[in-house]
Amino acid sequence: MSTIDNTRVGTSNETGEPVLELDDVGKSYGNVNALRGVNITVRQGEVTCVLGDNGAGKSTLIKIISGLHDYTEGTMKFNGEVTRFSSPRAAQAIGIATVYQDLALAPLMAVWRNFFLANEIRNGPFLDVGTMKRICGEELTKMGIVIPDLDRPVGGLSGGQRQCVAIARAIYFGARVVILDEPTAALGVKQSGVVLKYIVKARDAGLGVIFITHNPHHAYLVGNHFVILKLGRVVLDAHRDELTLEQLTGEMAGGQELDELSHELRGVDPGRVAAPHAVGHGAVAAPDLDGGLDGGLDGGRHASADGS
Repeated sequence: MSTIDNTRVGTSNETGEPVLELDDVGKSYGNVNALRGVNITVRQGEVTCVLGDNGAGKSTLIKIISGLHDYTEGTMKFNGEVTRFSSPRAAQAIGIATVYQDLALAPLMAVWRNFFLANEIRNGPFLDVGTMKRICGEELTKMGIVIPDLDRPVGGLSGGQRQCVAIARAIYFGARVVILDEPTAALGVKQSGVVLKYIVKARDAGLGVIFITHNPHHAYLVGNHFVILKLGRVVLDAHRDELTLEQLTGEMAGGQELDELSHELRGVDPGRVAAPHAVGHGAVAAPDLDGGLDGGLDGGRHASADGS
């Protein structure tokens, strides 16, 4: 049984200058503004959670930071220098890695082959299989996962284990910022807890983690800084010290709009519509980092990770 120190969640940043900054960044497709005036700061050793419903602009934001699309307004800085990426490979070359929902893994290929996909180590004209297996095993062990047979197809791993392979690969190949695109969206409670534990591992390894999610409970368990997007704009930008899980859930659910809707519905059928303050107060149980359930979240301020 191993224990992950998660006491840093909720503390103020101690890492100095930000590694990635977005200043009034916008993206337009013709007359359509997908993003407008977005400001985000990412520091190494912190988890920056970007939340939003479908159509909020999360995917566009990922594409800009990862180099797939260029921004049309504002500036983006990496290590203090204004940056524009010509391609995802250019972003990857300076230390920004993206782990998409589909993980970019080849299901029928071995775990070690996926780990070194497109970055194979060679000994002359031949693949250095022994070295790649050894490195793959060591890096996965650092993330707290042991796969006895690295020759097994990666498609045979659990969802959480596949996420771990993708995250460990990004770390090994020099990423300083890792973007995780909805890593828990298709997972159950237990596997979500496993992935959240790996996010903590990546943070503690000194990476700046951008955790894209629509689940405020998952975000609050591991996040240091929270940004909520709505219709391409930032509607909340706060450090963990500045808000509770209930406030985060309320803002994510619509805040004032949800209150107005609840008031309107209670006028139609008062006996069947819950009061708006019920949202976020134990209505949804959040997974702890052991894969169990933790409705209280240690008083709503700190989360602990104790994984095997």
